[in-house]
Amino acid sequence: MHVRVYRDGISGVLAVALALGIAELVAGLSGAVAPVIAVGDLLIDHAPGWTTHLVIDILGKKDKPALVLTVTLVTLAAGGAAGILERSRPPAGRTVLALVGIAGAITAAVDTPAASFQGTLLAAAGPLAGVFVGWQALRLLLRAGTPGPATATAEAQPMTRRVPDRRAFLGFAAATAGASAASFAVGRRISGGAVDVEAQRESVALPGTAPTPVPGAIALDGLSPLITPNPDFYRIDTTLITPRVDLKTWRLRVTGMVERPLTITFDELMAMPAREEIITLSCVSNEVGGDLVGNARWLGTSLADLLTQAGVKPGATQIVGRSVDNFTVGFPTEVAFDGRPALVAYGMNGEALPGPHGFPARLVVPGLYGYVSATKWLTEIELTTWEAFDAYWIPRGWSKRAPIKTQSRIDVPREGRTVKPGHVPVAGVAWAGNRSVSAVEVRVRRRDGDADAPWLRARLSDSLSTNAWRQWVVEWDAEPGDYVIEVRATDGRGDVQTGQAQRPDPDGATGWHRVNVRVRA
Repeated sequence: MHVRVYRDGISGVLAVALALGIAELVAGLSGAVAPVIAVGDLLIDHAPGWTTHLVIDILGKKDKPALVLTVTLVTLAAGGAAGILERSRPPAGRTVLALVGIAGAITAAVDTPAASFQGTLLAAAGPLAGVFVGWQALRLLLRAGTPGPATATAEAQPMTRRVPDRRAFLGFAAATAGASAASFAVGRRISGGAVDVEAQRESVALPGTAPTPVPGAIALDGLSPLITPNPDFYRIDTTLITPRVDLKTWRLRVTGMVERPLTITFDELMAMPAREEIITLSCVSNEVGGDLVGNARWLGTSLADLLTQAGVKPGATQIVGRSVDNFTVGFPTEVAFDGRPALVAYGMNGEALPGPHGFPARLVVPGLYGYVSATKWLTEIELTTWEAFDAYWIPRGWSKRAPIKTQSRIDVPREGRTVKPGHVPVAGVAWAGNRSVSAVEVRVRRRDGDADAPWLRARLSDSLSTNAWRQWVVEWDAEPGDYVIEVRATDGRGDVQTGQAQRPDPDGATGWHRVNVRVRA
């Protein structure tokens, strides 16, 4: 009995795995979103704000892979239940499969950007086709695992019930598993190769602008570089799969409260006057001392110039950025015209934007956290009023106004390190949005006292711009003992970084970064 239940459960799991593989294949062929990704997107978009905070706190940057894995496992578990139910309570199993297919079809249709009824049908076709094929596979697997009719080898012998054909079952199971893996692999390869982002990036000839000079940096092992290399630049977004945008069909629209709505091709965007700016971006989820911050050279066209070309109507108090996957940000219109170099950027550190960072174009706005300003894979800029629209993260409990707070971080020495007595460099980076950093101070105190230890003025690297972070370093004459090292920064307006600790939500973390260090001979 137990063996049969296990076998039926395995049959259901394999059938649903095949259904997912077929759905992935159809999605790849049609350009739609695969159902697992669609369900994941749905959960991301509609999960309560507190669950988002909790998941990020627990899993950090691994939250999206964990979500995809969870959706997949739950779907496979539903398949296992369908296999068991179809044996014991038909047609309950096929009903479960049908519900899984309908749910997948609806979410895929909703999640796939489609301008036509045909596009919606194509999105729904994958899950429905997958469930149909999966149901046929389940029938075959259950039949192979079903005992045959009673037989007798001689008149004098009692009737005996034939055991299930294990060889046939294992053969069907192996074939189903192989077909599942092949369908998934081919579908993923087709969808990944539909638009070759890397080939498109290599074909982009960035405008010839004079490189922004980068003054001498502080050279020290473990210290963050002045310019963050593209592979090391943090990535935070809501998409489970990086959008692959085709330059041939990509358009940037400027809509809403403007005199002259614009539709711009990538070549037309590149033909506009270009400027390069060194700007530090920071995620609002960054904890004190965290690494969700980076500094890069951004190349693009002035957002203010683009909006001037469109003609902003009076009363337009909010700029909304919209991505190809319908993610939105929103910030005050005045930000684009207050002198800060907000950009529609297409270059990053001397090359076309990497795919994960928004290729072909994105918004870069100094002084604002990314969740209200940094639209990647940009496709629309809409002018509206402040009251008329709340961008993606606002209904989820985050503040609508989000200037970057002054922060500083200790890179050297790391938390818990043991160093030798003598001259020990203490170094890191500090940033303050678009207000520049004018000073950094470090305090070293013994763990069991020295509450009134003095603050030491750090040496700063040269300023790259008012919108960029600065490196800092202090030479500490370390003596044996256990110590706490703290850092605080002062922005260009003379405001000192607060030591009051606050979580990232709803508008950015505050507090001084501290590390514990042991000095031993």
